[in-house]
Formats: sequence, C-alpha cells, structure tokens
Amino acid sequence: MDFLLCFLFGGLLCAIGQLLIDFTKLTPARILVTFVVAGVILGALGIYTPLIELAGAGATVPLTGFGANLAKGVREAVDEDGFLGIFRGGLTAASAGITCALMSGLLIALIFKPKQKKA
Repeated sequence: MDFLLCFLFGGLLCAIGQLLIDFTKLTPARILVTFVVAGVILGALGIYTPLIELAGAGATVPLTGFGANLAKGVREAVDEDGFLGIFRGGLTAASAGITCALMSGLLIALIFKPKQKKA
C-alpha cells in the first residue's frame, strides 16, 4: 500500500506539472520555481508534513518536497538561533541535496561531451 500511495502522489504532482506545461504559457523554469514555492508555503503552514508521512518518497522526492524541506530547516533554525536562523536554516537542511545535484552535474559533464543542437 505504501508503494501505491507513493506512486499515486508522485504521479499526481507530475500530472499537474504536465498540465501546466500543456495548457499554460509558463516556461519549465517557472513551473519548477512554482513547485518549490508551493512546497515552501505548504511546509511552512504544516500542510505538507502529513502528506510526507502518507506518501513517503512520492512527496519528498519532487520539488515540492525540496521546498518543504527548506521551510522545515528555516523553522528549526529560527527556533534555535532566532533571526539569523532565517539565513542558515534552509541551506543547512538542503545541503545534502544541493551537493548531490552539483556533484552529479559535474560528473555527467566530465563523462559526456556536449553537442550543439541542430536547428
């Protein structure tokens, strides 16, 4: 049942993204930012945490999960450090994901050779 909920929730987020691509004039970059901001807002309001508990990786792996992770990190850092936690919390909470993305990009860039797109 856990796998099914994970698949359904992650698939729902992907379907929403596809609908935004197909039926709006939003660029993919704006859609990605929208998902992260939605995750931050839902995480800050405490709405996204029950979804994470219900759907597991289906809620944490997409960009909305990244946004919720940022909000959680800021909330915890503000509780510990006060105002300065606003600046430290999000980066501390998401540092592993950011590092993994950067290192993966570097590795792929070293392995494969870029090619010009043909017009």
